[in-house]
Amino acid sequence: MRKNKWKLIAVVIVILVVALFVASQFRKKESNGDTVKEIKPFVGSINTVISCTGTVLPKNRLEIKPPVNGRIESVLVQEGDKVKAGQILAWMSSTERAALIDAARGKGEDTVKYWQETYKPIPLPAPIDGEVIVATTQPGQTITTSDAVVVLSDHLIVRAQVDETDIGKIKPDMKANITLDAYPDTKIEAAVEHIYYESETVNNVTIYKVDLKPKEVPEFFRSGMNASVDFIEQGKPNALLIPQESTFKENNQDYVLVKQDSGKEPLKTKVELGISNDKNVEVLSGITENDRIILKTKKYSLPTNNVGSNPFMPRRH
Repeated sequence: MRKNKWKLIAVVIVILVVALFVASQFRKKESNGDTVKEIKPFVGSINTVISCTGTVLPKNRLEIKPPVNGRIESVLVQEGDKVKAGQILAWMSSTERAALIDAARGKGEDTVKYWQETYKPIPLPAPIDGEVIVATTQPGQTITTSDAVVVLSDHLIVRAQVDETDIGKIKPDMKANITLDAYPDTKIEAAVEHIYYESETVNNVTIYKVDLKPKEVPEFFRSGMNASVDFIEQGKPNALLIPQESTFKENNQDYVLVKQDSGKEPLKTKVELGISNDKNVEVLSGITENDRIILKTKKYSLPTNNVGSNPFMPRRH
């Protein structure tokens, strides 16, 4: 009687061990299987872009230098001021006038006024309409003909560095979006103003410069700021879109899996695709906005053996 009892217990234990083993194998198989997800096509905007970096620079940087050596008497503008062509930016004295005025100061105020009226100072006018971007010279400072008293800019642009493999895709007046590194949340609309034909080598890469004129120049634009540029190569405002990962190819044809009625396998459906970006792709024909797309992805799990063990630690055998 006791023997039969122990035999029964042994059989139960064996059955439990086998059941646990089968269950663990099933879970392992399930964890390495496919996960199924339903996706609804949606209508939205899609753009294909050419991305590169750039720098904010003046389109024309004009240094206002004195015609003779001398001394600055007064500076009439500040950085950020808008000026018109012909507007006086500063007054200066030639070396001779400055020497005469200094000598007259020892002889009284009347003598100083006489020489100031007789020997007029030299005006430094603005040759163009623009904005003052440098005005650091101070009155009384001695200058030479090689020194810039004031620096003007007609307007700020972004000069992009485009790879040689992409330069052929850039066209005049092509639209682009600019994002400054210092202001990543603000997108600035721009258009191609000029494409340079001479190449440069930067870090062993051949690039071509492209000037972009912003549609509106924000107040925080400053010369020298770094920027990211996305040239809009193609774009559609109302395209039927699905994620790129939901499509697959067979015999050079594009397909998706369309959900069928309950209990039926998904239908492999041929689709014609349009433009795409790094996330979505445009569907030209084959499905509608009312279809449901099945996306199958591999589900991976970490190995369960030796959980928590350090692979670099020696093991006992």
